[in-house]
Amino acid sequence: MQRLNATTYAGLHIFAIAAEELSFTRAAARLSVTTGAVSQQIKQLEERLGFRLFRRHPRRLELTAEGKRLAATVSGAYTEVDDEIRRLSHGLMSGELRLRSVPSFLSKWLMPRLPRLQARFPDIALHLRAEDSDRALIEGEFDLALDLNDGHYPGLRTSALFEEEIFPVCAPQLLKRRPALYEASDLAYYPLLHDVTAWRGSGEHAEWEYYLRAIGTNGINVRRGYTFNRNSLTIEAAIRGMGVAIARRTLITDELASGRLIMPLKRAVATGKRYVIVHAPGALDDPRVRALHDWLLEEAQRDSESLA
Repeated sequence: MQRLNATTYAGLHIFAIAAEELSFTRAAARLSVTTGAVSQQIKQLEERLGFRLFRRHPRRLELTAEGKRLAATVSGAYTEVDDEIRRLSHGLMSGELRLRSVPSFLSKWLMPRLPRLQARFPDIALHLRAEDSDRALIEGEFDLALDLNDGHYPGLRTSALFEEEIFPVCAPQLLKRRPALYEASDLAYYPLLHDVTAWRGSGEHAEWEYYLRAIGTNGINVRRGYTFNRNSLTIEAAIRGMGVAIARRTLITDELASGRLIMPLKRAVATGKRYVIVHAPGALDDPRVRALHDWLLEEAQRDSESLA
């Protein structure tokens, strides 16, 4: 028996659509070709097969007995092909991925969004590791990493998520029975809270020093108050009314929205740093890694639009 050639396979595809529509005109619209082209393809297919597929009536088409049998077979074949493609695509979106993140970003930004990721890619098993920025990113230890960029990732690639902004926050109850906190100079009357791991290699009071210098305020003693080695602990102390802390915009949205914290000075400062996705060259060739990478960018864009 002679094997079908590429031209016949192409004709069968057109036939399957025409059989479904029972109209060369509607089939042509679906295929973005002319009605005449569909009619010609069907005619040539009938000649190659040696039997008629349609009865042409003035205003309608009717499948012949042979056409009905062939349509059922072709339709079933295309359904199997579609199912197999879905199975293959599903397989590409399954398996294990390793995601590393700085702890504060993982707990405050990524964690609330993980249910959406799980719903999008239910068969990806994500292995999450919280690691401080001072531990070097080494190729081969992760598929993607989320880091507060210092600009130095030898041999690796980055994609930007957010520009970082910082500003003071405190609990509303802290303002009671104290002088008003309208200007930065009023901070002299308030205890300060510090994240000693604010940036890679930074000092214990780096955030407050940077912020006050950026807004042109001098004479505030920042070397006082409580210090913590996690941003989340600093923010928790602020929520409990222990003092004024420096917050990063992307990590504080829930606390501000709920009113647990307020932004008394109403002035944010860009640090020149950004949260980035880090990956090895070629890592995005893996469709699973690409899917996770693009989902992170999508979530970041959603946040940027909501804050605009």
